[in-house]
Amino acid sequence: MTTAGSWAKSGARRWFGLGGLCSAFFMVILDVAIVNVALPTIQVDLDFSQKNLQWVVSAYALTFGGLLLLGGRTADLLGRRRIFMIGVALFGATSLLAGLAWSDLVLIGARAGQGVGAAIMTPAALSILMTTFEEGAERNKALGAWGAVGASGATAGVLLGGILTDTIGWQWIFFINVPISVALIALAPLLLDESRATLEHRSFDLAGALTVTAGIAVLIYALVEANDAGWGSLQTLGLLAVSAALLATFTAIELRSRQPVLPFSIFRIRAVTGSNVAGVAFGGAVFGMIFILTLYMQQVLGYTPIETGLAWLAMSLTALVSAMVSSVLVTRVGPRLPLSIGLIVAAIGLALLAQIPVDGDYVTDLMPGLLVMGLGLGTAFVALSIGGLEGVGERDSGLASGLINTTQQVGGALGVAVLSTLAITRTESFLADGASQASALTEGFQIALYASAGFSLAGAVAVLALVRRSPAAEPDLEPAKSSQA
Repeated sequence: MTTAGSWAKSGARRWFGLGGLCSAFFMVILDVAIVNVALPTIQVDLDFSQKNLQWVVSAYALTFGGLLLLGGRTADLLGRRRIFMIGVALFGATSLLAGLAWSDLVLIGARAGQGVGAAIMTPAALSILMTTFEEGAERNKALGAWGAVGASGATAGVLLGGILTDTIGWQWIFFINVPISVALIALAPLLLDESRATLEHRSFDLAGALTVTAGIAVLIYALVEANDAGWGSLQTLGLLAVSAALLATFTAIELRSRQPVLPFSIFRIRAVTGSNVAGVAFGGAVFGMIFILTLYMQQVLGYTPIETGLAWLAMSLTALVSAMVSSVLVTRVGPRLPLSIGLIVAAIGLALLAQIPVDGDYVTDLMPGLLVMGLGLGTAFVALSIGGLEGVGERDSGLASGLINTTQQVGGALGVAVLSTLAITRTESFLADGASQASALTEGFQIALYASAGFSLAGAVAVLALVRRSPAAEPDLEPAKSSQA
């Protein structure tokens, strides 16, 4: 009799399973960006204050980024498919609640719940991919598909958000997740194998889990609130100090733990270390760029939500193509060269976009930069995903998956906070000098995009400095085969 586990390991079913995993990842990435173009409509319908409106975005980022490491390690210990299905179920239920939200607080709470679900299912999904496809050309091909989804998901979210908001209503940016979640839960036992890490001591490092989750969550909260509170304010400095203390405590706990949440031996793998450092810079560049350019299109050029979404197609399509090419390139030469090249190309695209004028034309002023940015984005994202998992044993696949996603989320929060501060400061300075609103906004957006290019270049430098030329030279983490449930 054929079991669900053997189906997942045989022939085409593994690739159908990959399709399901990528669908889950697409929902997660989609919901990072899909609400941005709908925010003005949501503000009116649910009577949001300007201060609370940002939490429609930030509540998701806070719980998602804060819980990724815990979600990844939990999948390793309790069963990857089981945890994946729990995450999908929570994500679908809270998406339904978000679409039905009758007040601002209900929507913020639902978005926080979506972030929890995303933090549970994302590292579990990537870990299942790792344990289903063998390291090398086959896994890189699968990660190419995963990377194509990730590279295009955010811009597709802006497009889909604009279309849904302008046609059937903003509620459908959340309702769309519900049938996908139901389908994934139904198909997961048929297409996905259950696995968990084989460990001598199956204990859970609760103290480490709590301190790292709290430390990352406080850090993201500090970055999100920094624009309103001020970077030098007691609140921001105090929160950063609390985060540092929590993470220092976490480090001390992990060094003594028999079964740590984050075994620091993982950082002996140079590709993992370099990819995660680059992940912070990459997240800052990409999330910050999407935030800033969306504002430019709507506040300066006067684009509607649908027009804003369509404007991102140039980047999304080139990212799809370059992501698939990158998976082949990484298989041949390792992650170092494609990742550094991708980040440098992305920086060039961002520098082109930083030339945006007040009366910008899409074809001449936006499209060239978006096309170049898309090439770099797709190339870098796939190489980042592969590098962050390279040489990691099967027992630590959930951990590595959670880690590479965490660094990108922290980088994204940092990028949006820094770029927003730069844009606001420069805009206010030009307004004080008598510039028009549109001119002052454009000046602010330009300096922010230059900073975004700087993030990307910093990531490239980190890769060249930390990742070795030969992937074969990397040490392993004493990989252990998973036990099949």
